[in-house]
Amino acid sequence: MAETIISPGVLSIENDQSFITQQPTTAGAAIIGPTPKGPVGIPNICTTFSDYTNRYGTTFLSGSNTYTYFTSIAAYNYFLSAPQGSSLLVTRVVSGSNSTFSPATSSFISASQHSAGSPYNSDVFILETFSEGEIMNSTGPTGSFNTLLSGSSNNFRWQITNPNINQGTFNLVIRQGNDSSIQQSIIETWGPLSLDPYSPNYIEKRIGNQTETIAVDNGEYYTQISGSYPNKSAYVRVKQVNQTTPNYFNNLGAFKPEFTGSIPIASSGSFGDGKGINTPTGIPGNYYESITDLNIQGLSPFDYTESIALLANKDAYNYNLLVAPGLIADPSSFPNSNNVVKQMINVAQNRGDNLVVIDIAKYNENINQVISNVQDKDTSYAATYWPWVSAIDPSTSNLVNIPISTLIPGVYGQNDKIKYPWFAPAGLSRGVLTTAIQAERVLTQGNRDQLYQVNINPIASLPTPQGQKIIVFGQKTLQKRQSALDRVNVRRLLIALKSYISQISNSFIFEQNNTATRNNFLSLVNPYLAIVQEQEGLNAFQIIMDETNNPPSVVDNNQLVGQIYLQPTRTAEFILLDFNILPTGATFP
Repeated sequence: MAETIISPGVLSIENDQSFITQQPTTAGAAIIGPTPKGPVGIPNICTTFSDYTNRYGTTFLSGSNTYTYFTSIAAYNYFLSAPQGSSLLVTRVVSGSNSTFSPATSSFISASQHSAGSPYNSDVFILETFSEGEIMNSTGPTGSFNTLLSGSSNNFRWQITNPNINQGTFNLVIRQGNDSSIQQSIIETWGPLSLDPYSPNYIEKRIGNQTETIAVDNGEYYTQISGSYPNKSAYVRVKQVNQTTPNYFNNLGAFKPEFTGSIPIASSGSFGDGKGINTPTGIPGNYYESITDLNIQGLSPFDYTESIALLANKDAYNYNLLVAPGLIADPSSFPNSNNVVKQMINVAQNRGDNLVVIDIAKYNENINQVISNVQDKDTSYAATYWPWVSAIDPSTSNLVNIPISTLIPGVYGQNDKIKYPWFAPAGLSRGVLTTAIQAERVLTQGNRDQLYQVNINPIASLPTPQGQKIIVFGQKTLQKRQSALDRVNVRRLLIALKSYISQISNSFIFEQNNTATRNNFLSLVNPYLAIVQEQEGLNAFQIIMDETNNPPSVVDNNQLVGQIYLQPTRTAEFILLDFNILPTGATFP
């Protein structure tokens, strides 16, 4: 496909010259899915599982039972295995239109409003939660020790402390919704805060007031930001301030009496008016094995499309792996899900900087159907694994059956912690599924051969000296034509190299197109590739950026051309051992 540059930028082009013409010898992450709470449709970074839990929750009630979405299990396993400092980009998907969901809010009254006989003009200010849905509502009656009967670990309450009329300040405490007055669970403290917009402690400046909405222009999805002050709280933002205290102090340094009545009183309260139900109603919440094409953990495949389109924005979101556990890429029984999976693959191909791990079959599928499901997929930007596995849900301690894409981000993270992205995330060294209890079925050698021939990576149950282990026993991409890029480790190598070198290249845009610039580029990239070679990612490499590929005609067209030649290191996937039995008295060669 011809590729051109229209606006200033960096164009990374792959020329795969490693195609095999003869028959060979037999031979960081983003997740989309439902969550109990959290901002709807807007991707957000989580840095720990505790951070994920606070933002998105884990369990939900359905009937009298507690369940967990695949999204939470995937996040747990990712943070359990990934290198320290890893982050996860999470997008919450909800059923139906995003517009049916709204955050919970709370209003704050002033001293003047609280005083008997004082006029009630309006609330001093209003806070709202980032998370959307009825689950955030904590309003209602209280029990002993001021416990909120509607409070839970998923929602919040607030408290105003230390109101100071002399200084025109107050403190704001955000507490967990299920705490009490004698055992407070404080998650954020802000203060001293002011209602003076000219003060550095102005509440909107300190906490933030920005909202993000999804917009589309000419087919391109993006987030539109409104509000002047970036959000610094992880849980709430200022929706509006109705009573400000501009220049609270006069020229003599004394407070102005007309503003003192606007300072909020010492009090506590909760949030309400959130709209939208993301948890199932009227049907069981156990989706672990009963996914259908129109019921993916309570969602439709079409609920995912807008979020996937948004993640196509390469400048806004940076990730190297994308999963959506529960979307089944079966063109016959799951045609709608299959089309959404193809949308994910198209996004990865157009971005060129991430791999998609997809689920190829529903639970308890026969192997012939599994093999059939990959026939319409041919790309080095996607990989698939089979069968499903059972694991302990960390939030409920129940044994659940889950699609394998739920655990693969953790395997990739484990691989990168032990070695580097260009090593194969498979085998006994880096491919053990540490939290899996058993595979849905124990594959035979013949099963594994069948799967691997069509680029499905088997999940093997193998005996080891430490007992039976569940192991990722393949690392093929879904590219049908045989080349270096039909392996996951090579695709991830290219993703890592292109990401780093493109970032380096950005610093050279609009620089002088001369020998000094080219030499500067080479001085930065050559040492990096040498390090990758030392770390066994490359056998050899060469960069050409000189007059031979930058003649006057190229320079006059405002282009700087670099050609990067790579020989990726291959993995030993097929080990052949000859055992020779010798007669007594024979000598060893």
